[in-house]
Amino acid sequence: MSQQSRTVKHPDERRDEIVSAARVLFATRGVHATTFQQIADHVGCTRGLVYHYAGSMPTLVDMVLAVCVADFAADLREWDRLRVRGDIDGAVRDYIALFRRHLPGRSADGDADALGAPASAEAAAEAAAEPASAAGTARPTPLPVPRVDDAGLYVRYVDASVVALLEILETTTIPAYAERHRIEISHVRETFVVLLHGLIGLMRTQPEVSDDVLADLVRQTLRLAPNPSRGPGRDQSLEGE
Repeated sequence: MSQQSRTVKHPDERRDEIVSAARVLFATRGVHATTFQQIADHVGCTRGLVYHYAGSMPTLVDMVLAVCVADFAADLREWDRLRVRGDIDGAVRDYIALFRRHLPGRSADGDADALGAPASAEAAAEAAAEPASAAGTARPTPLPVPRVDDAGLYVRYVDASVVALLEILETTTIPAYAERHRIEISHVRETFVVLLHGLIGLMRTQPEVSDDVLADLVRQTLRLAPNPSRGPGRDQSLEGE
């Protein structure tokens, strides 16, 4: 009898597979409803191999959250790279869309809520395969965001994301804005912390809030220079005169 050959992969590749599988299952089932056996089945390996790379479910959750935060930060860097200098309106709109993509859902009844990950495995697979967006907007996250069914995990994810995003803003977007405009706010870092936490909290508790309202809140908080000629259609840039 011939023995079926076992596929041997580099440890980093296998670890990435396990983390990616956990991320998809956390999105479709929730963190607490996912087991190591389900992750092993998704990867096509043994449960023991998942234990070997993850050690425990809390460790695997930490690994997934770290990857999600890193993707959030990478999308922000891409947003800063692609934004059109002088088009503050467009930058704010894309900024809001980026936040919506990376907010995890949290639901006690097992259904993904409006801001969370896709509610089905099919939707998660589509999200994982979604191509990059057109130039001028940030690239969509390559894998779904976990549905966080634990308040402590949600807070950890949000706190880590805010720290990562703030570090990027302080070295890219804020200095670039300051080169062209006077910054009208005091306590810049603290104001951005309040803004980031506030946007996430509002989107989480009031998911139906419109992008226009969120954009206005960004403008008001940061005291971005208004354009009196800008109509309600918001199709004019704030700058570029």
